[in-house]
Amino acid sequence: MENNFVKWFRGSSPYIQAHRNKIFVINFGGEALQDDSFQNLIHDFALLSSLGIRLVLVHGIRPQIDARLQKLNHPARFHNRLRITDDVALQCVKEAAGLVRVEIESSLSMGLANSPMANSELNVVSGNFIVAKPIGVIDGIDYANTGAVRRINGAAIQAQLEQNNLVLISPIGYSPSGDVFNLSAEQVATAVAIALNAEKLIFLTEESCVDENGRLIAQLTTEEVKKMPTRFALNAAVESCDAGIARVHLINRHIDGALLQELFTRDGVGTLISSTPYEICRTATLNDIGGILELIKPLEQQGILAKRSREKIEMDIADYVVIERDGLIIGCTALHINTTEKSAILACLAVHKNYQGGARGQRLFSTALNIAKKSGVKTLFVLSTQTVQWFIERGFTPCEWVNVPDFLKALYNPLRNSKILFKTIE
Repeated sequence: MENNFVKWFRGSSPYIQAHRNKIFVINFGGEALQDDSFQNLIHDFALLSSLGIRLVLVHGIRPQIDARLQKLNHPARFHNRLRITDDVALQCVKEAAGLVRVEIESSLSMGLANSPMANSELNVVSGNFIVAKPIGVIDGIDYANTGAVRRINGAAIQAQLEQNNLVLISPIGYSPSGDVFNLSAEQVATAVAIALNAEKLIFLTEESCVDENGRLIAQLTTEEVKKMPTRFALNAAVESCDAGIARVHLINRHIDGALLQELFTRDGVGTLISSTPYEICRTATLNDIGGILELIKPLEQQGILAKRSREKIEMDIADYVVIERDGLIIGCTALHINTTEKSAILACLAVHKNYQGGARGQRLFSTALNIAKKSGVKTLFVLSTQTVQWFIERGFTPCEWVNVPDFLKALYNPLRNSKILFKTIE
C-alpha cells in the first residue's frame, strides 16, 4: 500500500508541474451536493488549489429547483431539455442558487485540524460575471426567464484568479436592465472556459462515457462526438474544442478520487475530448517507411542512432510504432522481441526536432512498454550512446556484459560502444 502511494506520488510530479498556474474550469451538477461524498470532492478542489491550479467552479441547481417547485405543487416544464422558467420557477431558481452557493462556500471554508481542509484558507469569490439575454420564443415555445450567455466578464474573473482566489459561479445571468435569467450550467462553464482561454474544461458527470459494450471511452474527437446521442456535456465539449480549448474531460463524479486520477495519472479514468486528431500513435505500415527514413536520417548522421537500410526497416516494419501528425511521421520506435528469451530490445526511438518537448518520446516508450507486457516480455533492453540519462529516468539500469543475452550480443556493434541498459517488466 505504502509503496503504491510512493510510486503514484512520484508519477504525479510531472503533472503537478504542468498544471501549476493553469486555469481549470470545473462544472458539476446540483446532484453532487446531495451526495454524502460531496465533501470528498470539496477536499479535491482544495488540493488542486493548493497545488497552484487556478480554479473556476460552475455548479448546477436543477434538482434543487425541482424540489422547490414540487413543494409549491407547481409543474416543472421543459422543452428540448431546457427548463421553461416562468415567474414562479425563477423565484425557485434564485432561492436554489443562493442556498447552493452558500453551502459550497461553507464547505470550502472548512479548516478543522486533522482534516483534509486543515490550513487550506481558500478565498472563494462569487459575483455578477455573467451577462445574459433571454432565449425568447423558439418553435412557438416561450422560455420566459430562461436565458443564454451573452458575455463573460473574463477580466474580472482573471483578476480574482491572479489573487489566488477560487471563483464560484452560479448558473444565473443578469441583463444590463437588471433582469435575472436562469442559465444552463454547462453553457456557462463552456462560455467561461472560452473567455478565459482555460487550459482545461472539466465536466463532472453523473455517469461515465461508455461504448455499446459498457466499456469506458478513453478518448474522443469532436467529429466522433457529433455522431453520438445528444448530451449537454458532449455538446459543450465540442463547442469548447472548436473555440480553442485543447482538452475537455468528462469524469464520472461517482468514482471517488476520479478528478485526481484523471489529472495526475497517465491513463486517467474519464473521457478526453479534443479536436479532430492531429496526432495518432499507431503500428507502422509499409507506407510509413519513407517517413521513418526521413525522420531518423539526421539522427544517424549525428551518431545518435545506428544506420538502418530501407530493406532492414521493411523487414522489421511490424516491430515499429509511429506518431503521425497530419500525415507526417514525427516520431517512431521499434520493439524487437525475442520470445525464447522473453526479452526485447527497444530501438530507433526518435522524435522530429520540431516536435520535441511534448512528451512524445514518453508516449512512444509507453506504447512499446505496453506491447512488451502483453507479449510476455520480462526484460527490456536498450542500446544508447547519447540518451542514457533519459532511459535511467524511466527505470533502466546499466547491464553488465556477462548478463547480456546472446541474441543481443550478436547484434552489438563494438565500434559504436553503446551503453547497454535493461529494465525488468513487472
